[in-house]
Amino acid sequence: MLIAGPCVVESRELIFETAETIVRLAERFRLPLVFKSSYRKANRSRLDSFTGIGDEKALRILKDAGYHFGVPVITDVHTPEEASIAAAYVDVLQVPAFLSRQTDLLVACAQTGKSVSIKKGQFLSPSAMRFAADKVLESGNGKILITERGTTFGYGDLVVDFRGIPEMQKWGFPVVLDVTHSLQQPNQSSGVTGGKPEMIEYMARAGIAVGADGIFLETHPRPEEAKSDGLNMLPLSQLEGLLHVLVRLREVVVE
Repeated sequence: MLIAGPCVVESRELIFETAETIVRLAERFRLPLVFKSSYRKANRSRLDSFTGIGDEKALRILKDAGYHFGVPVITDVHTPEEASIAAAYVDVLQVPAFLSRQTDLLVACAQTGKSVSIKKGQFLSPSAMRFAADKVLESGNGKILITERGTTFGYGDLVVDFRGIPEMQKWGFPVVLDVTHSLQQPNQSSGVTGGKPEMIEYMARAGIAVGADGIFLETHPRPEEAKSDGLNMLPLSQLEGLLHVLVRLREVVVE
């Protein structure tokens, strides 16, 4: 499975341009696809950082893109109130890593009946994610996806413990590796998150090799112009080559 798209909805033009390419490639490589973009960014280092173009406007763009291209759409929500609002526009609700222990948010997402993707907190062990998943499951929703996105390492870096992927798969939920966020370098002195995009292919290959059920990555036609997370997004022009490598690797792994 591929979950991909730009970090945040910057404009209708960006969403449709990016979705068109991703959908075409997913069809070519026969990959189940969920298109991703945040309608609003709540976790920003600085007050003057870009957060969005307006919630309803961005959500409408995501819904239109999903309908136009015939693909499910995922976006993240930050409060219980947002869960019911976003659920009217998208197919999958994503609980951000920093909020993965927030009981009210997890329950609210579950109660919408939508699929719920829970990102593993940078501060949590893989085994601790069972409790987050159980909150959704015990709220009557078994449509759960768990996403590994790295663990805080020191003050400004993340590492991925690949043992966590098979450990979390034991619970019966799909486990996805968030490649690009795992390569972030948060809490930089500039107040803008850094990253290592040159490591995207290596991280993705490792995730496929260890048996991840899917890959999550953020991609943008022009990362240097992106209004959020431009320093660790994959240039859209490089997605085809990356998927070619990953699909071939996956075929070897599942033989």
